[in-house]
Amino acid sequence: MEKFGKSQSVKRVEDLRFLTGHGRYVDDIAPEGALCAYFLRASVAHGEITELDITEAKDMPGVHLVATADDLVAAGVRLGMAGVTVTNRDGSKGAAPMRPILAQARVRHVGEAVVMIVAETPEQAKDAAEVVMLEIDDLPVHVDLAIGGDAIHPEAPDNLAFDWAMGDADAAQAAIANAAHVVTAEVFDNRIIVNAMEPRGCYAEMTDGRLHVAFNGQGVWGTKSDLARHFDLPEDQIRVTNPDVGGGFGMKAMRYAEPFCVAHAARVLDRPVRWMSERTEAMLSDNAGRDLTTTATLAFDANYRITAYHVDTIANMGAYNSQFAQAIQTDLFAKVLMGTYDVQTAYMRTRGIFTNTTPVDAYRGAGRPEAIFVLERIMDEAARQLEVDPWMLREKNFIAPAQFPYTTVSGVTYDVGDFMQVLNSAAREADREGFAARKAKSEAAGRLRGQGLCYYIESILGDPAETTTVEFAGDSAVIYVGTQSNGQGHETVYAQFLSDQTGIPAEKISVIQGDSDRIAVGGGTGGSRSVTVQNTATLATVEKMVTSFSTFLADAEGVDSQDVSFDDERFRIANSNLSPTMLEAAEMAREAGRDDLLTHSARIKLDNRSFPNGAHVAEVEIDPETGVVTVDRYTVVDDFGNLINPMLVEGQIHGGVAQGIGQALTERVVFDEDGQLLTATFMDYGMPRADDIPMIGFSTECTPSLYNPMGMKGCGEAGTVGALAAVSNAVIDALWEIGVRQVDMPFTPHRIWQAIQAAKDDSAAA
Repeated sequence: MEKFGKSQSVKRVEDLRFLTGHGRYVDDIAPEGALCAYFLRASVAHGEITELDITEAKDMPGVHLVATADDLVAAGVRLGMAGVTVTNRDGSKGAAPMRPILAQARVRHVGEAVVMIVAETPEQAKDAAEVVMLEIDDLPVHVDLAIGGDAIHPEAPDNLAFDWAMGDADAAQAAIANAAHVVTAEVFDNRIIVNAMEPRGCYAEMTDGRLHVAFNGQGVWGTKSDLARHFDLPEDQIRVTNPDVGGGFGMKAMRYAEPFCVAHAARVLDRPVRWMSERTEAMLSDNAGRDLTTTATLAFDANYRITAYHVDTIANMGAYNSQFAQAIQTDLFAKVLMGTYDVQTAYMRTRGIFTNTTPVDAYRGAGRPEAIFVLERIMDEAARQLEVDPWMLREKNFIAPAQFPYTTVSGVTYDVGDFMQVLNSAAREADREGFAARKAKSEAAGRLRGQGLCYYIESILGDPAETTTVEFAGDSAVIYVGTQSNGQGHETVYAQFLSDQTGIPAEKISVIQGDSDRIAVGGGTGGSRSVTVQNTATLATVEKMVTSFSTFLADAEGVDSQDVSFDDERFRIANSNLSPTMLEAAEMAREAGRDDLLTHSARIKLDNRSFPNGAHVAEVEIDPETGVVTVDRYTVVDDFGNLINPMLVEGQIHGGVAQGIGQALTERVVFDEDGQLLTATFMDYGMPRADDIPMIGFSTECTPSLYNPMGMKGCGEAGTVGALAAVSNAVIDALWEIGVRQVDMPFTPHRIWQAIQAAKDDSAAA
């Protein structure tokens, strides 16, 4: 047996299926003969629907259904989608305009679904959409990241979605006024599109009078509850499933209009109905992320210790609220308000702005990367302005190991950490001492070289509760989990962890996920919660299994239960030659008629978050003649607590760093003044490519978390969190000596070249 829980790397078992074309994604498993849905979408960013005539479309060949918002309402469907709001600074609630499943009376972003057409083939549905008479009178468009302008929603005057704050504003301002050094910087975080390998899709069918919806999301239970709410159905009349999912990144955790529309069609027609997004359609209708402008101020004493932090952020929320966007931009931001630094006074204000851009905001860990990106950018800015070493500036301000548990200015208590140990390891792994020689070599070749550091901390938990159920069937076992893999390797992780704890061979363990009929409740995947929360539930389930089987074996052998022990592979019974494995004990229970011992379940709830942290060191080389930025070296040293599978952790980090480098160098969503998306294809939107990504050095330094029994910390978003600031700081470092003081992501060749030319012009003018 291949042991796993001792931090050994185990190859992913699911990869064979995926790499040989045997993945079972939502469009692979849609029922034979399913009808095809197509959505006619708004072609303008904001306008009143003055005419909507679907008469001719209904008579087109192959068409079975054409539905508008009014049709849904007439059928008893609740039109408004769920959305979270936060409490504003003045105690009021954030704006909560209705986000309709299909646009009703008004459209608010290009790509908003207006009409659903269901036909025998996608081509027939598209042909029918061509004859829909849709007239929209343009209204003023608001795309600027600023308060004011003509209101998109009556509920949000000045397009202000929320105005939230925390901290002590007066104390922070007083500390800034009395500080020896003050540094202020404006930091822009560019909007990006997730572009999952598999676009969104779904199908719905009626089976034995029950509604079944399959979609490629990050969990089934929230969608099940929302289906019950929209259709006024008992939840036991609904089944929701997730098959294999080709990438989620938080974008697929949120609810979208299309599954509800497709479910309506399946109910009305009593036929299976399927829908798959096309790539440009996805770029228009998927939830986007980032797009914030932050003004941050750091105050220092004479010894360069931080005395206060003040931050003011404007966040683009898109056209509507999502389930989570308001909360993500406030709560999660606050959890890492001052990162790894020892600060007593801070104030943060965040305002969300509705714009006629994408449907809603927030994905790829929105909140955490933004907070760390802003803080680590201004730490480097402060080091340059104060002419001090940026590494030293961080060292001076770290929370020391003896200070843990440490309560931050936002009221969150960090349990443990040794930030200097991680930073020192990063300096060694990145060969910091050799940077000067590498820089000189670059200069000799006519190029600029810079080094950038980011020290991040994350706040991991998501839904704190989770359930694991283990069922014995023949000579094998099945583990039911409440999360959903989007490519992270859950099938391997969960099976191998259970194998290590029980001795059941991993190849005899099947992992079941994403089926609301087979798994009653679950928290889904998001916030890097999966391994930490799910494996804690598995550990509790194993404890139940060991206790139950020990009692059973003790009774069978006529000994006291305390005379039975389990060593992770076999039960040991005092004064007996009997030493059954877990599978053998289950078979003995089956033969004894004890079917109650063949299923074991435990539900846990973690009381506290875990706080993974780490250092990213990037080195870039810039060709000043062309503006091309090359990430030449990249080093990561993380503290993820106890690792379950280092190989999969490293893979997560590589993927996250690639995402961060993509945003830093190439990715940017661009809208024109009328709200039209100009980056709506891969010809226009700059996804990172293989030659943009260097070899990534990865190692870990462990301080086990005190907040869960396995000492684990999540890792799913850590790569992206660190990469944004590390690469940005490296670029600024490379450009600083030639006089460039400000340049924003993405660091495209043209943008960098322009910054270099402007610095040359300023130098010549001086």
